[in-house]
Amino acid sequence: MKKNADNRIHSPQRGVTLHNTVQAAGTVPCQVEYSSTFDSLSQLDAVAQGLLDTFADERFFAFFGSMGVGKTTLIKALCRALGSDDNVCSPTFAIVNEYTGGDGKAIYHFDFYRLKSIDEAYDIGYEEYFYSGCHCFTEWTEKIEPLLPERHVRVEMTEQDSVRTLKAELISN
Repeated sequence: MKKNADNRIHSPQRGVTLHNTVQAAGTVPCQVEYSSTFDSLSQLDAVAQGLLDTFADERFFAFFGSMGVGKTTLIKALCRALGSDDNVCSPTFAIVNEYTGGDGKAIYHFDFYRLKSIDEAYDIGYEEYFYSGCHCFTEWTEKIEPLLPERHVRVEMTEQDSVRTLKAELISN
């Protein structure tokens, strides 16, 4: 690991960046960030494992990105990394799919693309899932952003010329 001039610590082999910021009280919390650039599906398992390793104590991952950028495909890799043997697919019509991880705990995968209003998230009882302590992965999160837990991992994915970039950071409001 090396420290940059702006107090960022970067480990190129893992794509992990730690950023120190100073709060008013004089404490120095560590803002955890993860980034990765990849151009092949064969790299997804390593990207998924890096994301889970970086945010090992976190359970809620909110995905943002345009249609076709690979959110569902990455969530499939995340579920594999969590030991799930289930058939992971986009819950576009069901809104939420439940899988079982290798530890026997539930993994919840949401796709809010079809929601017409935030009220529909209330109708499915989102709180029971979001605050269950189980891993939750959400797609089209911008449709329900006001409902996100105060502490979550924000994962942004972009694509340009078949190269995808993932940037993740821990949000703690």
